[in-house]
Amino acid sequence: MPSIQAIHQSAELLEPQFIQLRREFHKYPELSFQEARTSERVAEELRALGLSVRTGVGGYGVVAELIGGHPGRTIALRSDMDALPIKEETGLDYASEQAGVMHACGHDVHMTVLLGAARLLASHQQELHGTVRFIFQSAEEILAGAKAMMLEGVMEGVDEVYGLHNLPSLPAGQLGLKNGVVMGSIDRLEIRIDGRGGHGGYPEACIDPIVASSAVIMGLQTAISRETPPTTGAVVSIGTIHAGTANNIIPDFVELTGTVRNLDPAWRATMPERLERIVRDICRAYRCEGTVNYIEQVPAVVNDAQCTAYVSEVVDALIGSHNRIVPVPMTYGEDFAEYLKAANGCFVWLGSGPQAHPELAPGLHSPRFNPDESCLALGAALFAGIAVSRLRADS
Repeated sequence: MPSIQAIHQSAELLEPQFIQLRREFHKYPELSFQEARTSERVAEELRALGLSVRTGVGGYGVVAELIGGHPGRTIALRSDMDALPIKEETGLDYASEQAGVMHACGHDVHMTVLLGAARLLASHQQELHGTVRFIFQSAEEILAGAKAMMLEGVMEGVDEVYGLHNLPSLPAGQLGLKNGVVMGSIDRLEIRIDGRGGHGGYPEACIDPIVASSAVIMGLQTAISRETPPTTGAVVSIGTIHAGTANNIIPDFVELTGTVRNLDPAWRATMPERLERIVRDICRAYRCEGTVNYIEQVPAVVNDAQCTAYVSEVVDALIGSHNRIVPVPMTYGEDFAEYLKAANGCFVWLGSGPQAHPELAPGLHSPRFNPDESCLALGAALFAGIAVSRLRADS
């Protein structure tokens, strides 16, 4: 079996090919559950390596297996594939050719990294004691792809699962790794406030849901500032407000949507009742009726202690422990959490920012997002190194 250092050296030699592939993915982004071209290209690369490939899994998902020469456990490695409805503003030669769609979260990086790992591992197939399952998932951005793939058995027989996400606030050449909670849970909040509409010049003849909604928005923040311990890492944000048809008409109702994030699974369970009470009672004070639809989407991403220890050894062999950063838990969310219901695993932050002042780099979901492509070789080596480490004869 190759050493971790040898894998890294091989990845660095392939870096020009990785960059070319990533730029191709970047140029032709596709939205969630629309990744037809992307999945075909991914499958083409995998078949060229001689792997058995399944397509159309849970939408446009692609699954491939590298079956080692000896029996052993099955290790799953996962990447997402979808892009975002964002108009790109990078000015790059390989900028998106799809109007209003952009790989602004770096899923082009993730696909390239996992395909790179497959390429690195393919030549050592007979040395592996077990199987590597490569999962290319659609629709991560709408938190639907992982569930869809699991319904089609993508995690059957998997012993451990590993994933990563690029992070532009972390310099390329570093990796972020921690045990326990890495990212928070994600839930959707839908609120409807019903009043009685009428003429804007005679508000006393109406029951104004607009005024009530403004109070609800401010009141929801007390669920965080006055009812939630600061250590729980909870967030409530309202993202949309829809109401009315004209400037001089008080509408009958207002509709709001928002997101709720929690780092503490136990505290998450208390949020539906808490938010429903606040909305209902504030609306009553304004003579309106408030209803809440609280939709649980994905749980927190929680790294397994033993799997994190395995990855730590690989990271230290690749780049040294001084480049292994322990990140604070973040209220980003990831449906990678769904796979962790079926098997223990670990999720890693791949530094993709500039060496100087990465905190100033355009962040995830920015129209100017532009990762440092030197992260590609390291990401591919990390995935391959994890597989080699876990599928050794003595592992």
